[in-house]
Amino acid sequence: MRSAVMFFTILGVSTVWSLGCTADKEGTGSQSDSGVDDASTTDTTPEDAPYDLLVIPDRESDSDCTEDGCSEPPEPACGDGRLDVGETCDDGNTDSGDGCSGDCKAVENGFACPVPGEACVSTVVCGDGKITGLETCDDGNDEPGDGCDETCTVEPGWVCPVVAVACEAAMCGDGIIAGNEQCEDGNAVPESGDGCDENCLLEPGFKCEEPGKPCIPTVCNDGIREGSEACDDGNFDMGDGCTPFCEIEPDCSGGACKSRCGDGIILPGDSNEQCDDGNNQSGDGCSATCTVEPGFTCAPIVVGGGPTMTLPIVLRDFHDTHPDMEKYLGTESGIVKPLLGADRKPEYAHGTSSSLTVTSEATFNQWYRDVPGVNATALQTLELTRLATGEYQYDNSSFFPLDGQLFGNEGRAHNFHFTSEVRYWFEYKGNEILLFTGDDDVWVFLAGKLAVDLGGVHGALPGGIELNATTAAAFGLTLGQVYEIAVFQAERHTTQSNYRLTLSNFDNVRSKCDWICGDGIVTKYEACDDGVNDGSYGSCMPGCKLRAPHCGDGIVQTSEGEECDDGLNLSVYGGCAPGCKLGGYCGDGVVDSLFGEQCDDGINAGGYGECAPGCILGPRCGDGIMQTEEGETCDDGNRVSGDGCSANCNREAPH
Repeated sequence: MRSAVMFFTILGVSTVWSLGCTADKEGTGSQSDSGVDDASTTDTTPEDAPYDLLVIPDRESDSDCTEDGCSEPPEPACGDGRLDVGETCDDGNTDSGDGCSGDCKAVENGFACPVPGEACVSTVVCGDGKITGLETCDDGNDEPGDGCDETCTVEPGWVCPVVAVACEAAMCGDGIIAGNEQCEDGNAVPESGDGCDENCLLEPGFKCEEPGKPCIPTVCNDGIREGSEACDDGNFDMGDGCTPFCEIEPDCSGGACKSRCGDGIILPGDSNEQCDDGNNQSGDGCSATCTVEPGFTCAPIVVGGGPTMTLPIVLRDFHDTHPDMEKYLGTESGIVKPLLGADRKPEYAHGTSSSLTVTSEATFNQWYRDVPGVNATALQTLELTRLATGEYQYDNSSFFPLDGQLFGNEGRAHNFHFTSEVRYWFEYKGNEILLFTGDDDVWVFLAGKLAVDLGGVHGALPGGIELNATTAAAFGLTLGQVYEIAVFQAERHTTQSNYRLTLSNFDNVRSKCDWICGDGIVTKYEACDDGVNDGSYGSCMPGCKLRAPHCGDGIVQTSEGEECDDGLNLSVYGGCAPGCKLGGYCGDGVVDSLFGEQCDDGINAGGYGECAPGCILGPRCGDGIMQTEEGETCDDGNRVSGDGCSANCNREAPH
């Protein structure tokens, strides 16, 4: 196309006004119809000039242009790093998802693009307690592992129904340990009795090593601490710090016992323990270090205040051929030394009778110690019943706890050959009374010192001790201190076996911890706790066991402004978004370029100049394809007038 050209010189610079389109705009080094080389534009070129302004340096100027002139100005384009007419942003590229949409017409959600040509910056702050951008949760921190990860995305197995509040387990039984859950055994319908209860809390005596797999029983005394075991030293001994039931014992090696965290004993004025509930498991109110945990209150209670008191007992079975069994008769004092040995067991002292009832020190040392091939050990409990007078008593005139067990009855009516060991720890307050009636041998040690001596093979004999000022002085007892009572018994002869143990005023104090509904702290025993718990929408029900209707319950509460509720509400596009609001979608009339939308007119029916199904651009002026059937006479790929092809894709006449 030919066009008229006007030349004039301003301040030594030759300028050409080209009337009409220049030829070969996309070529380089081409000639316009005027016969003048294409030239470069300068920053002084009017953006809205109705003509092409070509600036050619004066031959005598200091311009960097060559003798052939400068190239023509580039057309405005998305991605050129300049904010052109019709653009909302331009970060120097045409990629969506980085803050500026691929067509430069929209700043994407969660971004700001303050400087053209520079990368947009995210306005999303994970951990600020607000859900923005692509966040699906925000619990007020950016730490992973608590349900809302470092990118503020909900982690598997969790739900985060309330913004800026700790997330919680999605469901007990989904195979993922989350929230206050301690186990997941793979049961779709969790139930108690298999190691992982209906609330996904670990049950005593089990270990649940792999989520989604069945729990298995723990083995106490195998030397491996596991499950809910407080300790496991691999033996059946009592008095060594860990009971045969894998429970912590106080240290009584120095007479007065030193309480240990987890032994269930609280001493007056003990500043090392805020609580002691008899275990070293955290999460139940009293932590593994015996401090009161948030969300709980712990108060001292008297152990034994109920209708029964349970004491552990260690039983050791012997063959009737053992040298000390079925051989001797007669009462004999002085068989044991007045003090327990270093291993907290009785030591042989030869006795005072002219007719000894023990073969030797070596055979006696087998009575209360595990000796493979000589004895076999069993663990049981004694249940003492509370009497009307307040004492607790176990009374059995036919005490045969090992009938049919271990070595068996060996052809007799009962298993008559065994020893037993019972230990109990108490706070000395005065007036405690222990009474025992039994056969054969019975020894009671108080604070490691012999208090009752009923040695020998005999019928039922009574013995006992009352703790008062006199006995306290004799045994070195101090009020408010904890001491150990150890009862050692042996059954060595047929015909009868009696065991009666009576305890009076031997009360212990341990902690009982309860969770607090209304303190705003959710414990493993609560479903929720917002501090108010009034049952209103989005809150917690009274009692802290159930949530009130809320976003995430799978029910759309339109009266509360919910637009949707699929139970998870994690979709930020094409589904239900956090807050139970519909996320962006094709057809909402908003161009979501972050998710690939090129357009969205709310209908997206297609047609010339309209948005097509799928929110993609249909045929249109500016797509670089001349659609003559739609009246286009040109299409230079943009919708900018003044460049020869108007914003309506019609050729522009030269002025």
